[in-house]
Amino acid sequence: MGEKVDLERKEKFGIILPIVLISYFLILLNNSLIFTSTVKISAELQMNNLMVAWIINAYALTFGGLLAFSARLGDIIGRKKTLLTGLIIFSIASLLVGMSQSAMMIISMRALQGIGASLLAPATLALLMDNYQGEQLNRAIAYYGATAGIGASLGMIIGGMIASYISWRAGFHLDLIVCIF
Repeated sequence: MGEKVDLERKEKFGIILPIVLISYFLILLNNSLIFTSTVKISAELQMNNLMVAWIINAYALTFGGLLAFSARLGDIIGRKKTLLTGLIIFSIASLLVGMSQSAMMIISMRALQGIGASLLAPATLALLMDNYQGEQLNRAIAYYGATAGIGASLGMIIGGMIASYISWRAGFHLDLIVCIF
């Protein structure tokens, strides 16, 4: 009887794992959207190559620059609160990227997305470490790693299809829709 309870406990990940994986997938999908949409963005917003580079750099600089700070913030105020704050910032910034009407706006909103992602990324892995142990933790980390590979690959396909057949803006609105649900 005790083994059955332990086995059932091992099988249930609860809500934390899906939230972590979806949050992590959003970060990956978002970057893939940018990579597949830069030509259309630059044409629509009349951006030169330097400004297009800043669409990626603004995100990378805020994300990378705030990553250690955000991880420590998660230690201080709590990882769930940090994840939710990051998700809200990232979602709102995604909506605003999709609504951008100028080079300055899209670059600024990409920087804001980087701030949200810097809060999300360390909180996702830390929540796995906090909530799972032993074999369950190993499986949760395996799912996390698989999400990275699938998210990067699938993100390029999804991003290319959205940019080609709908609009580059729709991909960023997709982030908001996923975050709401």
